[in-house]
Amino acid sequence: MVNKSNPLALLPIVVFLIIYLGLGILFEYILKIDMGFYSIPIVVAFLIAIFVGCLQNRKLNLDQKLQVMADGLTDKNVITMVLIYLVAGTFVGVVGRTSAESVVYFVLSFLPARLAVVALFVVACFVSLTMGTSVGTVTLIVPIAVAVSNTSGFSLPLCVAAVVGGAMFGDNLSFISDTTIAVCNGQGCQMKDKFKQNFKIAAPAALITLVLFLLISLQADIKDSVSNSYNLIQLIPYLLVLIGGIIGINVFSVLLLGVVSGSIIMLATRESSFTELVTNMGNGCSGMFESSMVAILVSNMGALIREAGGFEALLNGIKNVFKGHRGGQLGMGVLVSVIDIATANNTVAIIMANPIAKEMQNEYNIDPRKAASLLDTFSCVFQGIIPYGAQMLVAVSSCKSLGHDVSVLSIIPRLFYPYLLFVSSLIFIFFDIGSLFYRGKNDEEASSKISKQTEIINNAVVNV
Repeated sequence: MVNKSNPLALLPIVVFLIIYLGLGILFEYILKIDMGFYSIPIVVAFLIAIFVGCLQNRKLNLDQKLQVMADGLTDKNVITMVLIYLVAGTFVGVVGRTSAESVVYFVLSFLPARLAVVALFVVACFVSLTMGTSVGTVTLIVPIAVAVSNTSGFSLPLCVAAVVGGAMFGDNLSFISDTTIAVCNGQGCQMKDKFKQNFKIAAPAALITLVLFLLISLQADIKDSVSNSYNLIQLIPYLLVLIGGIIGINVFSVLLLGVVSGSIIMLATRESSFTELVTNMGNGCSGMFESSMVAILVSNMGALIREAGGFEALLNGIKNVFKGHRGGQLGMGVLVSVIDIATANNTVAIIMANPIAKEMQNEYNIDPRKAASLLDTFSCVFQGIIPYGAQMLVAVSSCKSLGHDVSVLSIIPRLFYPYLLFVSSLIFIFFDIGSLFYRGKNDEEASSKISKQTEIINNAVVNV
């Protein structure tokens, strides 16, 4: 049985942030250790935090706490993430570096190299919008971003940041995104109505991001053109995957299609022998083991915190601090943001925040469409920024599997879209943009009811 509000139950989150972020920043920026951010393995940081969580809540013995952690893994989102990681890693291993480079050389043969980063952002926005998954988008496009960096001269962190930002755009807006489905069900609104509200927040952020990438590209010292040869047949796995995502095929099916087609092509063109192909599959899959383990450990830690009453304390605290119509909207944003930072899963964060957000929606007269939009948007903002989120882990792992080490801390400052999305969300709340129509609609309904009642009274008087 879940304990009632207990702020101390949030201690594992604090411990994790101090160990992973605190020491990572210390080693990377203060002690100037090369790749110092990775001196503290994220898995070790989570294990220490989980150990702290196990020391708390003395009402349960160790066996009971182990059962609580096991119950945390029963969420299908956890299994889905792990399977996506493994299949995505297999895809990266199969297609390898040469296929990604063929895609880049083909695209750059029609597009100036100076616009390559802009193109990466636009393509990532489009693919994530049609596929409904930011992790899947990052998996598919990051290998291309690595090749873009190699061939054009743009920095790898900038190219990866463009992909991650674009991936979060679609994660936030897509009709088939699990976050959209979860938040619309929880707040009681139609997906199309939530999309309209969401678009008002996301569109300005995306357009400004596009301008920023364009300005950076115009000032960058890069090659004016890239004229390397490419193999058209190696484009097929990516084309199949992109087309599959566009028409709405399930991400697992899309990735498996890419694996199968890539395997056939690699064997047919003798780019890889059967033994090498199997080895590459294993290496690509192994590169995602850490990401898979993080998903499992985050679920374990979240289950312990929830059982000890940590999330209940968080929810009650936010509800007590934020008052009024605008305050309620901001409170919703803070609520889902903190839970996302704790769980590193925006879908889980939305599901956990939905009940209290629904209460706040009713209490502060917040449009259900706007409530859904704000919950989804704020969760996507922080999911796209946190260094231990699935999107960032997959991006870094994909780069590493292709022979490039890139620091998370070098990517985070270049994530223009999530930052601008956050600013746009605050403006949306401050000017109460989404609620003007909502209140007006209520006023119309009220006036209509009064008119009908007046008409009934007048008819009654005449009849008398």
